[in-house]
Amino acid sequence: MQKIVVANRGEIALRVMRSAREMGIATVAVYSEADRNMPFVQYADEAVCIGPAPSNQSYLLGDKIIAAAKSTGADAVHPGYGFLSENAGFAQAVKDAGLIFIGPSPAAIEVMGSKLAAKQAAQSYGVPMVPGTETPLRSLEEAREVVKKTGFPILIKASAGGGGKGMRVVEKEAELAEQIRLAKSEALSAFGDDAVFIEKYVAAPRHIEIQVLGDQHGHCIYLFERECSIQRRHQKLIEEAPSSVLTPAIREAMGKCAVDVARACNYYGAGTVEFLVDEQLNFYFLEMNTRLQVEHPVTEMITGLDLVKEQIRIARGETLSITQEQLRINGHAIELRICAEDPANNFLPDTGRLDTYIRPQGYGVRVDDGYEQGMDIPIYYDPMIAKLIAWGADREEARLRLLRAIDEYRVTGIRTTLPFGKWALQQPAFISGQFDTNFIGKYFQPQHLEGHDTAAEQAAAILAAQLWQQLAAPKTAVTTAAAGNHSNWKKRKTRR
Repeated sequence: MQKIVVANRGEIALRVMRSAREMGIATVAVYSEADRNMPFVQYADEAVCIGPAPSNQSYLLGDKIIAAAKSTGADAVHPGYGFLSENAGFAQAVKDAGLIFIGPSPAAIEVMGSKLAAKQAAQSYGVPMVPGTETPLRSLEEAREVVKKTGFPILIKASAGGGGKGMRVVEKEAELAEQIRLAKSEALSAFGDDAVFIEKYVAAPRHIEIQVLGDQHGHCIYLFERECSIQRRHQKLIEEAPSSVLTPAIREAMGKCAVDVARACNYYGAGTVEFLVDEQLNFYFLEMNTRLQVEHPVTEMITGLDLVKEQIRIARGETLSITQEQLRINGHAIELRICAEDPANNFLPDTGRLDTYIRPQGYGVRVDDGYEQGMDIPIYYDPMIAKLIAWGADREEARLRLLRAIDEYRVTGIRTTLPFGKWALQQPAFISGQFDTNFIGKYFQPQHLEGHDTAAEQAAAILAAQLWQQLAAPKTAVTTAAAGNHSNWKKRKTRR
């Protein structure tokens, strides 16, 4: 493998390219017209424009990506996450073009891309399941029969989807018909497939996922868990590894189940098996994501493995570089997704220019991002602009280090989830580790962030006023001399 097309954008494209460069592999960026000046385009060895800004005219056009690979002499495609990363048709087209797809087989993607098919595959290995339907819902009458067994509340879910789309909680009989109709309509609009199914709604679950790695020689391991319970609109905001509640025995049991799910579809590459965990720490299979996860850095921080390099090695046909027995959890890592959203306004996306963009630094702090100061945040793509990760010898050190890094992060021009992250990390429920997926609904109110930026705004106003006074003042000999007396330029010059 000599050259890889990275079929993605932003921070994940840049993150993949860095690992490839360390392995001596050249990279090709494919980009939309809106991304022409993005850092990932500048970083790549070569770059090919594949269309206008909307993703359905650029990043979702597999034929253009494959054509870019052919024209540049690339021999592999890395899909990142999102866009075409879990599209079995694209994976097959890449292989049919004589290229290497850095990910699982098209067959595995197809099986796990359907939540119902994934449940059926996992059941064959005895993996615990949330009670509900095993086939697409055919009628309202069938739904009523299922509810007689499970009881309310229930969760209606799109078979082909994710990210909260086509998902509805139903708490009483009178809402059932309308919520099924809405879920099917939303699923059809989002995924082109209106198949839905029913699960018993676990009211206060934790969302815990297991990272797995499998090679093409039948070896499969799990890289422990990630706690992903702090979410808005069923999308994660804060993730950590390991979870604060799992015992070694439960961790091992979940890990073995995750490996069984992978084996059920002959999985190879990096993948994630997601579980719901109830208050008694009973766990139930949720779904499998057949790609690299946004939150993969926390796993890298506690295991010392580079998951992108592992993906590339597996795609080249190599065996896993580590065994299950060799793996150890080293410390604790927490990640905050920094999204261009306004937490005080229901986390609605925000757009604008990064007038100020200064990253935090220091031991144990990692920033995966894809923007630079002065750049505009486009309206066409996911609002996440960066991931801020902190590692510590234990959970408390990681938490305090992340708080320090949040304070050092400087972003102006747009609203972000940084203030929310600072608030969340200081909540008793988070500090104790006793929280679930209802964390935001239970504890967060927009007024909690009121005044968060007041001090910074006042300081900026004072500084601006002082600068204005200095600029407006007559440049007399006295003021010039006074300014010179306070200059540190000569002092710096003599400190060599």
